[in-house]
Amino acid sequence: MSRRSTLRGFAASASLMLVAVLPGAATAAPAVPPPLPFVSQLDLSCYRTEGYKPPPTAVTLQHLNPVLAELPPETVELGAREQLCVPVAKNGAIPPPGILDYARWVDLACYRIEGGARNFPLTLSQLNPVVQRLGIQDAPVTMLSPEQLCVPVAKNGELPPPEILSFVRHIDLECYALRVLGIPGRPFPLTLGHLNPVLADRPKTEVRVGDARQLCVPVAKRGDEIPREVLGTVRWLDLAKYDVATGPSVIGPVALKLTHLDPVLAHLPGEEVILTEPAQLGLPVAKNGRIPPRD
Repeated sequence: MSRRSTLRGFAASASLMLVAVLPGAATAAPAVPPPLPFVSQLDLSCYRTEGYKPPPTAVTLQHLNPVLAELPPETVELGAREQLCVPVAKNGAIPPPGILDYARWVDLACYRIEGGARNFPLTLSQLNPVVQRLGIQDAPVTMLSPEQLCVPVAKNGELPPPEILSFVRHIDLECYALRVLGIPGRPFPLTLGHLNPVLADRPKTEVRVGDARQLCVPVAKRGDEIPREVLGTVRWLDLAKYDVATGPSVIGPVALKLTHLDPVLAHLPGEEVILTEPAQLGLPVAKNGRIPPRD
């Protein structure tokens, strides 16, 4: 090889190394998170919203989780929006890199729906390490009628990176009323801090977690083609919604604009919402001892 060719080779290598360390240089996209590491770290703080009602929209839902896979499909009409659920960390425990990259973008708008009673007996087990350390016992429950459909949205036009959008846009949760059997658990305190960039400057909130009111389980909407690697994780995303109480707030409300991310609902218009204080907290659970796979 000539001296000139060698110098050109060194120059090309140096250029590649420089690009790799420059701020803003392209980096490898994080892989789709595996089921248990992702699900166990996803906590959603749910805020009541004013009763905006979208244009008439019917969707057909099919259960994804193995425990409920034999339940038949059901067609529901979207009613008034009741909540916006946003990702939070508990007691300062931030999800690890690779999980946080995805969890921080899971924002769900929840709309009223109606459907037939399931009366499905289940036992719920806590998955999040912070809650597990509090010694919260397994809870026998009965899953009753569907009350809400929670679908992915973006806030203030701030979209996730493309590789993360292709994951979170397929997260749809159908929330059922619960009948909790046995003695209700004792309320327990948590400190919640926002993870999503749009709300990252909001102060932490002290809450007391009370009774479980709903179980939100993963569903697919007819017409949504979920990639296999995404389905492998989102099918395990079960959240139990608990009532929370907060102290008097000195923080004013925050106004947001919502954009639908789900491919089936992308035609719906943007929405406006005002958040004040959280009303519920969604905590990850397993049903009937079926723990999500670790990888």
